[in-house]
Amino acid sequence: MNPVIDEIIQEMLRVLDNSQLLQLKQVLQQKLGKASANQSDTKNETYISDYLAAKQVEGCSDKTIKYYQATLTMMNSSLKKNIQKVTTEDLRKYLGDYQESRNSSRVTIDNIRRIFSSFFSWLEDEDIIIKSPVRRIHKVKSSTKVKETYTDEDLERLRDSCKSKRDVALIDLLASTGMRVGELVHLNINDINFEERECVVVGKGSKQRMVYFDARSKIHLLNYLSSRHDNNPALFVSLHLPHQRMSINGIEGRLKKLGKKIVGLQKVHPHKFRRTLATNAIDKGMPIEQVQKLLGHERIDTTLHYAMVKQSNVKIAHRKYIG
Repeated sequence: MNPVIDEIIQEMLRVLDNSQLLQLKQVLQQKLGKASANQSDTKNETYISDYLAAKQVEGCSDKTIKYYQATLTMMNSSLKKNIQKVTTEDLRKYLGDYQESRNSSRVTIDNIRRIFSSFFSWLEDEDIIIKSPVRRIHKVKSSTKVKETYTDEDLERLRDSCKSKRDVALIDLLASTGMRVGELVHLNINDINFEERECVVVGKGSKQRMVYFDARSKIHLLNYLSSRHDNNPALFVSLHLPHQRMSINGIEGRLKKLGKKIVGLQKVHPHKFRRTLATNAIDKGMPIEQVQKLLGHERIDTTLHYAMVKQSNVKIAHRKYIG
């Protein structure tokens, strides 16, 4: 951009909206002999499609891309405005109406805000708009809810409720590795290194990392695999013919069914094993950076969010260091 035009645009950022800034920029470019192609005829759907393509190149999963697409498409359908004319007030009203009509949580609304922020920042980087209208929409504060973890007794009761070697091995592997259920379903038998008690999983963004399991998991996994008589390479398969690879829904459904057999143990979910591992690791003194590596988190803030330090340990630490 011409330095003079750049300086003028910067001076007018607080006064004009995106549409007006773009018109001003075009006039200045024309007068200074640097006319550019007019982007006002480009459809919003094209911008959204190009943005999603960029996120895909960055390594976002198909599930994330679909969530972004649904969120941005819904916003576009509701506002019915050229993307360059969308204002901060438009987006604030949209978020408020969305929350009220769906009784959405603050976490949900902030997730939508983050997607808007990413999208409009991309538009800004691509010189499609001058400034992002999301700049003045701040993070939505939400109360921190301490999420439950499994106790050692819970895990033993879950194992006792199992009627198959597969289910015992499944619980042990989730509990000792803390891997995501989406990572677990893609594992094959050949991926498991029993000698070193480790395996490589493919996490979010197709990133690989090493996870480790304990001796109990190794024994129960070997017992389960020796009981199988199928040729499926998958690590976990259905109990009945044709012994297909277990899906995410299949594992979630199985754990939920096992949990219903146990009095006082509600909502058994694979992600709770992951949170339990993180909490126990931190409580026992594992450095947070190593827990982050173990769980495959990009940001350490995410690890701290997953791992809730037990109140009993806080009390012990208070007596030890403060008195």
